[in-house]
Amino acid sequence: MPNGSDSIRAEIVGSLLRPRHLVGARRAVQQGTISASAFKEIEDRAVDQAIALQEGIGLGVLTDGEMRRGIFTGPLTESVEGLEHVPGVKRVWYTADGPIEEDLPLVVTGALRLRRSSVTEEFSYARARARGRVKVTLPSPLMMLLRWSGRHSTAAYTDVFAMAADAADIIRTEVQELVRLGCTYVQIDAPEIATLVQQETREWYERQGISVERILTEGLELINSVTTGAPGVTFGVHLCRGNRNGRWMAAGGYDAVAEALFHRCSGFDRFLLEYDDERSGTFEPLAATPAGKTVVLGLVSTKTAVVEPVGEIVERIQEAAAYVPLEQLAVSTQCGFASMVEAHPELTEDVQAAKLDLVVRAADQVWKD
Repeated sequence: MPNGSDSIRAEIVGSLLRPRHLVGARRAVQQGTISASAFKEIEDRAVDQAIALQEGIGLGVLTDGEMRRGIFTGPLTESVEGLEHVPGVKRVWYTADGPIEEDLPLVVTGALRLRRSSVTEEFSYARARARGRVKVTLPSPLMMLLRWSGRHSTAAYTDVFAMAADAADIIRTEVQELVRLGCTYVQIDAPEIATLVQQETREWYERQGISVERILTEGLELINSVTTGAPGVTFGVHLCRGNRNGRWMAAGGYDAVAEALFHRCSGFDRFLLEYDDERSGTFEPLAATPAGKTVVLGLVSTKTAVVEPVGEIVERIQEAAAYVPLEQLAVSTQCGFASMVEAHPELTEDVQAAKLDLVVRAADQVWKD
């Protein structure tokens, strides 16, 4: 495994809570009440704080907290031409009170083209500040499937997978530039694959004219293609079922996707999988994990402010070891703490620190005893 990534036992997924002053500054620069340079200074300080937090806790790898993004998909949705808001194009979210439909914030209406690289700024700054290893997160190119409209996207793309291929080219270009800058760990966030665990979601895709079979074959191969041509770099892929202010996109175990994921995503070294509650199913599908690959168990929840007992996390790691050798396991939070600027209201910076510390303590108990 490249660069000793198999020794990383305690891991963060990606985003951290944005400090209130950063949220306010983002609003102010959009309104034109502060300058871009003043905003960048505030943004830089937020990244400094994120790095200091993670280093102080002792995580095996760190991120910049995605402080420079409005949403985790930013490298595809904030830095790419070809998307706009189209009223009436909806997506289902699930809540404790039942399903709801919301307008998609952005829909593909034109050819996807990279305007600027945001992740190179993220990595270059974080690398200069961090003492430890820096990971950069990028959205899966298949996230664009969730922004496809059979009415509005077909003027640019007659085939939805041609659109996905353009998105993969963009992400691959970003990976190559990160590698050139010295990045040794890239993570692809692919919640759209985890949503396929639910029959209703598979049916939704089919109604949009998007073949689920093609997602699990051609689509996974597009995701895997971003790992090519980067020797010595660790690649991780993260799956969750949606994590937006207590809402989710799907529920169910990994049984429907595990074989295809492990088989077709052979370029990935680490599989970061949500496993914090009953919506994630059992550990049984992990029996398909290939030799030499690491499964990072997302056992510490970022959906709730309750800090789990360390013994509970350790016990669940041991349960997973019945299906995957312990040396092929690691532990993390189940998702980032703030997939978008506005985070779950129950989460505070104190809770965030306690949960990251819990990840490290659980890893120490399992692998350092």
